[in-house]
Amino acid sequence: MNKRDAGSRYETYAAVYLEERGYRILERNFRSRAGEIDLIGKDGMYLVFVEVKYRKNGQAGHPEESVDARKQGRIFRAAQNYLSWKKYPQDTPCRFDVLAVEGTEVRLIKNAFGGLA
Repeated sequence: MNKRDAGSRYETYAAVYLEERGYRILERNFRSRAGEIDLIGKDGMYLVFVEVKYRKNGQAGHPEESVDARKQGRIFRAAQNYLSWKKYPQDTPCRFDVLAVEGTEVRLIKNAFGGLA
């Protein structure tokens, strides 16, 4: 399985995991010039932008550690593009979550980095 196939597989897994916890998935793999957002969903009143990261084990570090400031900036700018494209009001409450899969362990980190509203 190549990296793209593995990424798609874990994004599907993440979508199901989130739906089982009450999220409603609106978009998968949203792309703009600014970057890509793996999953976009609703969790209560929040519009949530989710970055999915997978690592086979912790040997190369925990998956969530790879969502560094540069990656956060790309996700943030892509989220701004999404909000504009979909014509969401400026005061839409947003959140950035990271879903980390390490082996068989899953960690959902809500509000992993700064929000928009």
